[in-house]
Parts: sequence; C-alpha cells; structure tokens
Amino acid sequence: MKIDFVIAWVDGNDEKWLLEKSKYSLVKENDQSKIRYRDWENLKYLFRGIEKYAPWVNNVFFITYGHLPNWLNVNNDKLKIIKHSDYIPEEYLPTFSANPIELNFHRIKELSENFVYFNDDMFITNNVKEEDFFKNELPCETAILNPVTPSGADVMDYIFFNNTRIINKHLDKKACLKNNFFKFFNYKYGKNVLRTFMCSNWKNFLGFKFTHFPTSLKKSTYEEIWNLEYEALNEACKNKFRSKDDYSQYLMKDWQIASGNFYPRNPKIGKFHNVSDNLKEIKRDIESNKYKLMCINDKEFNGDFEFIKNEINSSFEKILSNKSSFEK
Repeated sequence: MKIDFVIAWVDGNDEKWLLEKSKYSLVKENDQSKIRYRDWENLKYLFRGIEKYAPWVNNVFFITYGHLPNWLNVNNDKLKIIKHSDYIPEEYLPTFSANPIELNFHRIKELSENFVYFNDDMFITNNVKEEDFFKNELPCETAILNPVTPSGADVMDYIFFNNTRIINKHLDKKACLKNNFFKFFNYKYGKNVLRTFMCSNWKNFLGFKFTHFPTSLKKSTYEEIWNLEYEALNEACKNKFRSKDDYSQYLMKDWQIASGNFYPRNPKIGKFHNVSDNLKEIKRDIESNKYKLMCINDKEFNGDFEFIKNEINSSFEKILSNKSSFEK
C-alpha cells in the first residue's frame, strides 16, 4: 500500500505573495492576522521527523504558492513540489485561505489514493508505522462525537458546523452507529466514549471532536463528496480568505468517520499544544519522545515570540539534530 504525505506551507514574508494578498485584503477582514503567517523556523524538523521516524513514506508532496524554504533540497527523489496553480482550478486563484488549498488535493494527479495531510505546525516525534495511518486500506481515526455550536467570532466553529450539515444531508447517523458500533464505542478512546454516548440519542450527527493531528485521507472520499456537493464546494473555494461560509478538509475526515470508513485509533498517539501552554511541558513532551505525533499551534499570546520560538526549536534539535536528505 502506497502512502504519500502532503504538507501545505506559506512563506508569510514573501514580498510577491504579500503584494498579491494586499490586492484582496478588503474582501475579507477576518483572516488578516500576521500570527497566522509568522515563521517559527521549524519546518525542517517536520522533514527530519519524516525521514527518521517514517522512512517508509512513498512521496512527500510540498504544496506552496511558489516560494520555497532556502534550505530545501529540491532534488530529493521523494520530494514533489506542487504549486497552487498546478492543481487548483484557475477560478479559485489566488487564494489566501487554507480551505481551497486543502479541498482540492484530489486534483493532484500523482498523489496516491491513501495520503496523510500535515499542517506545517505538525511533527513526527517518534517511530510511526503505516498502520498508524492506514490499516486494511482504511484511514485510522479517533471517532468521538461532540457537539459543534457556531457562535461568536471563531470562524472555525461555523466551518465545522457547515461540514456537519453536509454529512447529515447524505449520511444516516442511526445506521452508521448500528453498523459500526465497536468503531464508535471503542476501548481505545477511553473516557471519550462518554461524549459519543451522550450524543447518540440525537437523530443527526451533532459534530465530531476536533483532533489537530495529521489527517489520513483518501482521494476517493474527496471525489465522492465533490460529486455530491459540487455547487457548495465550488462556491466556498472562491473565497479568497477564510469565511464563515467555508468548508474544510475536516469535511472529508468526518465523512470517513460518519460513513464507517475508518479504523479506530487511540487519541494518545499524539499531543496538541498551543504555544500559550506551559513552555516546560511543551519542551518535555518533545524531548521525551512520549508521543508519535505533535502539533504546536500558533496562537496569540503575551510572551516573547523569539524566546519561545528558540526554546521550542532547541527541544526539536535535541531529538532531530541530524540534517535530513530534504535539506541542502
């Protein structure tokens, strides 16, 4: 079974990209934060983790506006550099939202049927096997039902709600739970099963617990949903910036769960941190190799950015000090 990795990256300091972005900056004002694009200078540790802990990967697809890190070895045999214009329909470009970028992965011709999508704040910090992401051709996932309520200023809540609305339009929750009972009420989830139990009496899916880890996805899932909901996805992909009207790649992830097309996975495979969390805990979790996967999500915080960045990267350096073949 071939499994590719996909990484999407934006250089927030690229003058050409910034100039292009400024032409559309008045279209949407809710996705303009510089925090979303500042550089933590740790992308190389994602590549080092792939080479050290997942040497079995077929190819690594690096998705970019056109810019590249100056340290990237473009001649690496496993590296496939894909620009937005190589696969995203012209009517959606340029885009400054992750959603059109992620919703069109199935259009990358060379990409394998089974692939794992990494944001650039996700890392592999211990040995992983193919079976951690796909087993019996099924994407590995933690299936925990959890209510999603769109409210306030958090755009993501609205997007998750939109995703769930499409799922309820096409999939039968009662039949799914009945036919996949032990996938949803699985010992691997621990006490999280209680969330699913409390949500099980409602007719429709109320939502799915958000786990910010690399996502196991199938191109055929994308194609199925695009065939069913072309008009909705087509309109959403025209948004230049993230919007409350959007859908995201989590639609594909949650669709696979709601259709029973997954293999249960323990959520303790990884750890999610905001940079505003306890810095000592973040460093400890990196250096201990306790988790196979880690996400260190950027978020507004009242701290010294340069200091925290250097501290986190020094911890990555302790476990991933050797240059990878993806570096010059």
